[in-house]
Amino acid sequence: MAFRHELQAKYPDWGNAPVRSFGNLDAGLLIVGLAPGMKGANRTGRPFTGDYAGDLLYSTLLKFGFAQGTYRADPNDGLHLVGCRIANAVRCLPPENKPLPIEFTACRPFLQAELAMMPNLKVILALGKGAHDQILRALTVRPAGSYPFIHSRLHALPTGLHLADSYHCSRYNTNTGRLTTEMFHDVFEKIRHVLK
Repeated sequence: MAFRHELQAKYPDWGNAPVRSFGNLDAGLLIVGLAPGMKGANRTGRPFTGDYAGDLLYSTLLKFGFAQGTYRADPNDGLHLVGCRIANAVRCLPPENKPLPIEFTACRPFLQAELAMMPNLKVILALGKGAHDQILRALTVRPAGSYPFIHSRLHALPTGLHLADSYHCSRYNTNTGRLTTEMFHDVFEKIRHVLK
């Protein structure tokens, strides 16, 4: 909280507030990231908007028909999602981009409410292990160890939902080659197949 107030004073024209989810509740796909990025969603108020991760994510959503319009890293760019919604496990920017257990616990009810309000949900895409773990906790899936985080793995959960895993589309992962555009697209190919 103190960190957010510090940023509000330093950057008064930024959002610096809890970031709401983006997309319709009737979507079949929910994408869950870890937390808002400082110069991305924390600044713009829209998930994955204004940072490198958003460039890769939104271009991929456009390619696979989960978005329409033009992504310009601006929440007023007119881009809208199709059959897809985007949320974060933690709704506020954490210091050093590393959420603490207390932040996950405090924000879990928001993720649980999100899941409960999506009647057509079939697939949840976890961007990174942190999001993967929080999704399993939000769904109270046990034993969680039966569903390990593995890039491009698609888990059939006992809830009837599918959990898809991807390395986070951060600049760090793409610059180091841990995640390539082709690897990211492969995950969406699998998701598309489940949603048919």
